[in-house]
Amino acid sequence: MRNSPEHFALSLDVTRLTVVALLFAFSLISYFDRTIISIAGPQLMKDFAISPTQMGAIYSAFILGYAILMIPGGYLSDRLGARFTLALMGIFSAVFTGLIVLAGKPGLGAFLGIVPALFAIRLGLGVVTAPLYPACARMTANWIPVVYHARIQGFIIAGSSAGAAISPILFAWMVMQFGWRLSFIFAASATAVLGTGWLWYARDYPPGVTRPPRSTTGVERASWMKLLADRNLMLLTFAYGTLGYFQYIFFYWIYYYFGEVLHLGAQSSAKYTTLLFLTEGTIMPLGGLVSDRLTRAYGAQLGRRVVPMIGLTLSVVFIYAGTVASGVGAVVTCLSLAFGLAACCEGPFWACVTEIAGERVGAASSILNTGAQVGGFFAPILTPYIAARAGWSWGLYVGSLVAMSGVVAVYLADVRPGKQTDFSAAGAEPAVEPVP
Repeated sequence: MRNSPEHFALSLDVTRLTVVALLFAFSLISYFDRTIISIAGPQLMKDFAISPTQMGAIYSAFILGYAILMIPGGYLSDRLGARFTLALMGIFSAVFTGLIVLAGKPGLGAFLGIVPALFAIRLGLGVVTAPLYPACARMTANWIPVVYHARIQGFIIAGSSAGAAISPILFAWMVMQFGWRLSFIFAASATAVLGTGWLWYARDYPPGVTRPPRSTTGVERASWMKLLADRNLMLLTFAYGTLGYFQYIFFYWIYYYFGEVLHLGAQSSAKYTTLLFLTEGTIMPLGGLVSDRLTRAYGAQLGRRVVPMIGLTLSVVFIYAGTVASGVGAVVTCLSLAFGLAACCEGPFWACVTEIAGERVGAASSILNTGAQVGGFFAPILTPYIAARAGWSWGLYVGSLVAMSGVVAVYLADVRPGKQTDFSAAGAEPAVEPVP
């Protein structure tokens, strides 16, 4: 059978491994591109007299565009195929990453104002990046048996941790050597190379697999309505949104927190921020591996839910410990564990969707990821707002309360096979692959 472990073992060749590695690379470079502005942020704030609240709005512009186009991005990956969708994403992401250098005066800032120009550019980057993970989920569904989805998805999304871990040290060094403008150009160039290389190498399906026929527009509309009306998918989407809120506090404000709140200095802040993201990237695939094994041993209802429930709960505990700990080492250790344990939930969330959605995996994944971006949109704005009135510890505590509501939502979700709505489009048959 196509999705059997035996077939996977027989077919685990260089092409499959390379496809997964390229998906990891897309995840890495996308997060590098989206987080380097937080590294350049303190310099931009000084150069252009931007306040922390204005900078928070600029950070959130990416998430706004990302969230608005997430569902159309999932539709695009189902219609055009993941190969072409990811290629377009890479090329246009390079364009918007490079446009940052034109945000000042002279440039777009002279016509729009510097803050609106930065907001518009980041909004555009979010729009073109939106199909990333739905398309990755589509490729995983096409190339990888379902029993391995959590670990593969966890590995791919761990690329985000690698990109975010590299950016504080590498981009800070690039800015010191070349200035922030030329550094953004270098980042854009690397993204363009990956996009064109992917288009040349990748294919939507493994050799010998045929693509299912596309359904009619009316049937697709009906399947979208089923997706949006499904209680379990909505619970998972809400829970993933709480995870997004929690994580985006770290993505956009942890470097600032170390440098400006704890007064650790630029070099130490970069080092500790990198440590947090390395911890996240290390733990993230382990969550998928544990979830896959628990699912095979005890079923999806336990295996897919227990990792997010325990991971998010422990993250909340370590957030509190990090705010009351004395000593830099203890603070960094607690915050690293909080971030990493939250990240271990990624693979199980995406595995749930790829298992229940069938050929609508791109659409269902886009709905799931929209939840994360809605949560992530508010985190960069609300965190400094709360911190200005109640202190930075409360900015983190609010994120913890949000995460705990996600634990409740996961507990209420039913992810047992056969209990979900049939999301498949009428007339779409499973892909056919010869039995080896």
